[in-house]
Amino acid sequence: VQLQASGGGSVEAGGSLRLSCTASGRTFSSYALAWFRQAPGKDREFVATITRRSSITYYRDSVKGRFTISRDNAKNTVYLQMNSLKPEDTAVYYCAGRSESGDLYYIRDYDYDVWGQGTQVTVSS
Repeated sequence: VQLQASGGGSVEAGGSLRLSCTASGRTFSSYALAWFRQAPGKDREFVATITRRSSITYYRDSVKGRFTISRDNAKNTVYLQMNSLKPEDTAVYYCAGRSESGDLYYIRDYDYDVWGQGTQVTVSS
């Protein structure tokens, strides 16, 4: 599987963006997926994850209630809907995946072995 992220851009605080990450290959439905982000001068951090069957989603505390992760296995795509954006959400956002035989989720970047290229999200105050 290869991942391709898109949908980033520049918005004002309070605005919304939807990121997409589309996969090539026929095993997308067997992958647990996640979004991470990295702001300038900071370590990459976990944002949200979704299990292969979409049974569980999990978010970092600072985005709960504002961001929603979802997936469409028929379209080989995972989404991150971001609402009520804040300047501190500014970062490069990465999608990541790992093959999963069960229905587990993971929040550490080292648990993922497939990464998309980043897409820049800039939120101005």
